[in-house]
Amino acid sequence: MAGTDFEKALAVGRPTNIAQLFPNSKALIVSGKVIDRAMLAKGKALALAANGRNYFVIRGVLKAAQRANAPVIIEIAKSEGGQKAYCAVNYWNMARIVDALCNELHITVPVAIHADHYGIKNDKDLAAAKVEIPTMFEAGITSIAIDASHLPDDQNLLANIALNPFIPKWAGLETEVGEIKGSQGLSTVEEALFLIQGLNARDIFPDWIALNNGTTHGLEASDAGIQVDLTADIHRALKPYKISGAQHGTSGNSSERLREIAGKTATTKANVATALQMISWGLDVNDYGNAQLDASGNFIKIKGEGMTEELWAEMVAYAESKGWKKGDYKSLNLPFENKLLAQPREVRERMAKRVEEFAYKMITEVLNSHGTAPLAIEAILKANSCDVGPKGSRIEDPTQWSDPKIVERAGMISSDKGPEGNFED
Repeated sequence: MAGTDFEKALAVGRPTNIAQLFPNSKALIVSGKVIDRAMLAKGKALALAANGRNYFVIRGVLKAAQRANAPVIIEIAKSEGGQKAYCAVNYWNMARIVDALCNELHITVPVAIHADHYGIKNDKDLAAAKVEIPTMFEAGITSIAIDASHLPDDQNLLANIALNPFIPKWAGLETEVGEIKGSQGLSTVEEALFLIQGLNARDIFPDWIALNNGTTHGLEASDAGIQVDLTADIHRALKPYKISGAQHGTSGNSSERLREIAGKTATTKANVATALQMISWGLDVNDYGNAQLDASGNFIKIKGEGMTEELWAEMVAYAESKGWKKGDYKSLNLPFENKLLAQPREVRERMAKRVEEFAYKMITEVLNSHGTAPLAIEAILKANSCDVGPKGSRIEDPTQWSDPKIVERAGMISSDKGPEGNFED
């Protein structure tokens, strides 16, 4: 990707916040919109959206993307990297880590910095978001997912509307309907249309919509997984609004199912989190991205892969001292990041290399996004700007989507939101 087009894209394609933060950088950090447009240009392609829970995941994914000539999204969710984070990587340092690595490794493919699952659960969260979201963009975020899916349909829509003025127009935008909680509380066509039509009436045109389409976050306990036909039905209904799909919780779904999502739906973004973490640590992971367990129900650490055996034993002992279950091991990221970084070079390199190989295979053999970096560059050059503009235009009548009418309309939606509980990533 190096050359005249890259230099031109570097000059005009980096958002204002990135240009101000990194004035001398050669890293092509872009809006999430650019990544979506590249996937659409190729067709039946999904961008890898990697949750950078640790330094080694980010490094490995960037190297894989360069090999595959594919733009990627590096992201972190609010639970992972917000004010109550369980990871050292967060909303406010992720762009700096990515920029530094891109320059060190001579990464020339476009990379978006995405604030995933920015959760809104109540009025307090909404008020805090109006202060916090600008700080995230000031720190280099270029794309955001407003996730008020925990709320009733009318409050979800109204929260998205209320927060939109705090999101730059050039930024990638994701919205969500149906809290991610596996096979229960599945999203419906009616719910998705309500959210997107209401946003459309207010001149808000998201790039992606995430659904509860049968997947879960974290470790998958069953093979239920993504409901491809449901996803396709919802995307068909939303086609007039020109919105792509974002697939959450890909860990726990086979490569074949992910290929189906690429081939049969309008999805252009595939989130991968837990699998990459486990791979970087050196655990045995199957095709579903799930860490394997031995006969005693313990994770299988592969000797000579990932971190040292001594550090893994220390991490396991720490988790056991806390009474943590297997799904809680993600909370090891924060207390052990510096210990991981303090390992010998060859250990650090094999941690990142393991992620690189897995991510490269996903990009080239599953997500079909290899070779799309030039398409992202093309989108930037065509717009001659970091802002490639919205895909959709207003269809809905704003007078039919006033706040009172939103509440009234929501009361007519028949849906099952599933069980109560904490389903955060």
